Amino acid sequence: MKTALICGVNGQDGAYLAQLLLVKGYRVLGTSRDAQATSRENLNRLGIEGEVEVLSMALNDFRSVLQALAKARPEEIYNLAGQSSVSLSFEQPVETLESISTGTLNLLEGIRFLDPSIRFYSAGSSECFGNTGHTPADENVPFRPRSPYAVAKACAANLVATYRDSYGLFACTGILFGHESPLRPRRFVTRKIVEAAARIHAGLQTQVTLGNLEVSRDWGWAPDYVEAMWLMLQRESALDLVIATGRTVSLEYFVRAAFAYFNLDWKVHVVQDQTLLRPSDITYSAANVSLAKAELRWSPPNSVDDVVRRLCAAEVQRLAK
Repeated sequence: MKTALICGVNGQDGAYLAQLLLVKGYRVLGTSRDAQATSRENLNRLGIEGEVEVLSMALNDFRSVLQALAKARPEEIYNLAGQSSVSLSFEQPVETLESISTGTLNLLEGIRFLDPSIRFYSAGSSECFGNTGHTPADENVPFRPRSPYAVAKACAANLVATYRDSYGLFACTGILFGHESPLRPRRFVTRKIVEAAARIHAGLQTQVTLGNLEVSRDWGWAPDYVEAMWLMLQRESALDLVIATGRTVSLEYFVRAAFAYFNLDWKVHVVQDQTLLRPSDITYSAANVSLAKAELRWSPPNSVDDVVRRLCAAEVQRLAK
């Protein structure tokens, strides 16, 4: 039985990854800053709370990281922890940089000191690319981050590559484009849109306020993406890969599809507010996923239309409860 340590196990990706690894027969441990006090809501929603062992670990404290790694003795580590909101990173830039870049550095150093055979996955982000125009970004496109969150993720990705090249560690970064699920927190715009559409349909509200609807993104289904994470650590050699669906649509497209699910005219209920715009936003984001398809033989089964339908169906169930 392999042992996997998931940093950020209580988040969207961490919970789905834990579920996947348990099915594959892993012993799964997860970390949080305070294992006794932390919420395990997402693990509970997936019905796996009692199957995941939780350890206390502060990623910005190297001693804490060493202690957790020494106790867990994992063969694989998945670092999905850290501040995950682009908009919040403008309000909390120091916390964002420390939780993502310093946390990644501490894990890499811990692996180097304790057991260089540990395989390490680091969660990257398409935000690192910045504005690439309408040319899909692949693994060779240079990073041009436009937010504190993206800067931190770019730093972490460069640290992973440096430790892989300098010390021979099996360390890789999955450069993931947007991926959604019912476990997304409400601060994410996709969850905000779907929840509003469901509540308007149920007569619980009449409108929703959004920012720029012209921004375009590649949105996938989170459970599909955690499989790609696992596949990346099963390769013979470590390789950074772009993970996405390969299809980009506008936020307006996402809004229109969500409201159409409930037979609503989105134009009647959506109000745009310029104050919701970020200080520096990416207008268009697209991915070239040919290398991931070739190297992992992985292709996401769910398109953005499937994602919207799944989110809306889940929101209906949530409201019914």
